[in-house]
Amino acid sequence: MHFVVKFFPEITIKSNPVRKRMSRQLKDNLQRLLRPLDDRIQVRKDWEKIDVIAPDAVAHLGDRIEAVLSHTPGIANYSRVRQFPLGDLQDIYRKTLSVWGPALKDKTFCVRVKRTGQHDFKSLDVEQYVGGGLNVNTEAAGVKLRNPDITVKLEIRHDKLNVVEEQHPGLGGFPLGTQDPVLSLISGGFDSTVASYLTMKRGIRTHFLFFNLGGRQHELGVKEVAYYLWNKYGASHRVRFVTVPFDQVVAEILERVDDSHMGVILKRMMLRAASVIARELEVDAVVTGEAIAQVSSQTLKNLAVIDRVTDTLVLRPLVTSDKSDIIKTSRAIGTEAFTAQIPEYCGVISIKPTTRAKIEKVEAEENRFDFAILDRAIADRNIQNIDQVIEEVDGQAPEVEIRSEPGDAVVIDIRHPEEEELDPLELEHREVQVIPFYRLNRSFAQLDPEREYLLYCARGVMSRLHASHLLDEGYRNVGVYRPEKSVPGSDREQT
Repeated sequence: MHFVVKFFPEITIKSNPVRKRMSRQLKDNLQRLLRPLDDRIQVRKDWEKIDVIAPDAVAHLGDRIEAVLSHTPGIANYSRVRQFPLGDLQDIYRKTLSVWGPALKDKTFCVRVKRTGQHDFKSLDVEQYVGGGLNVNTEAAGVKLRNPDITVKLEIRHDKLNVVEEQHPGLGGFPLGTQDPVLSLISGGFDSTVASYLTMKRGIRTHFLFFNLGGRQHELGVKEVAYYLWNKYGASHRVRFVTVPFDQVVAEILERVDDSHMGVILKRMMLRAASVIARELEVDAVVTGEAIAQVSSQTLKNLAVIDRVTDTLVLRPLVTSDKSDIIKTSRAIGTEAFTAQIPEYCGVISIKPTTRAKIEKVEAEENRFDFAILDRAIADRNIQNIDQVIEEVDGQAPEVEIRSEPGDAVVIDIRHPEEEELDPLELEHREVQVIPFYRLNRSFAQLDPEREYLLYCARGVMSRLHASHLLDEGYRNVGVYRPEKSVPGSDREQT
């Protein structure tokens, strides 16, 4: 099994030293991500591409390899190919026929060739010879050079022939780790999760900063979506998840600040705290999900006043985005289901919020604020590695029972539907139910209270978060299923 990975075009136009650095980083990232699947998978780089080669013994992992390739920043497209030694035109035709012959039945087709190296033939010669042979010796509906049903793609590289079986678009962007890191303010809503995704896609190592306004349940939900983003799009690099308790800051704003300026001042307090934590993490920029005029605090006038509170660079990837486009992106990257289950914690709601704040008025309002409260909130921050987000929240998390064997318990697969479909959980002689995480809280109350249930996810992180929450809700018949060894098809089990 062989995959050919093409670099994102913006990488290929860089200077030679930058191109080498970025392509090497992409190779290293793929090695880190593919190694947990099977350490026999090889990743090789040359000037034009990266080859991912897996032995026949791990052919069952093909879909999971493709999932990694589709979610890794820096890739323009990737192809599953059959590679052969290069022969003459007749040999090229025969090898192409062996791969594509049956698939052409009743289909129009054309042949397209990309060629690198010195050969006795031109690309057009191969296209005409192979196309003519396939047209005569298969049940194809005929050659069609424009908009055919099937395009047969061949790549000739020096002494090798690649017959492309499938080609898929990649994520684009730059390889993660090629840009300086940032600290993304994440609330769990559509905007902040999409903004975080966009910085990761651009090759930026993205740490997460969460201002907790809604207690432990709010924190668990945001940790879950942050973990999902990191695990799917950025797992080649470890990042931090920072929690700042902000409920007392909000209370002080509600008591001390004029109604019309509460939203602007809350944002200024968040930026003050973010700047302190960014310096501690040696990060030069913070990221927000703000878009122009989406809410009253996000007018140009108000954003200018908000930004004056800090010298730290503030990035807003969504600044000109429409809400519908943001939601569409959230759906495409798989975070829509997460955000739908997280309540909206606005912190402060002004009756008549200002849309044209003046710095003099804002500073006068802030003079009534007790900044010792903000200092305490920053001092009480909690910093965790993203893969350790299941640690106790405020020391109050109930202990979750973890079993390596389900026994008589029902195993509930809570993974995202895309992940569950790609790698179904099958346990011999054991009952398995599929309830996605975002339906679990509502569905669990309808289950038989006399039975025991064990939650399952690929790494054991989300299952422990949800089991902990259900225990908090008073259920005592829930735990976590985490096999000591990978169950069939679950080669990335265990963190």
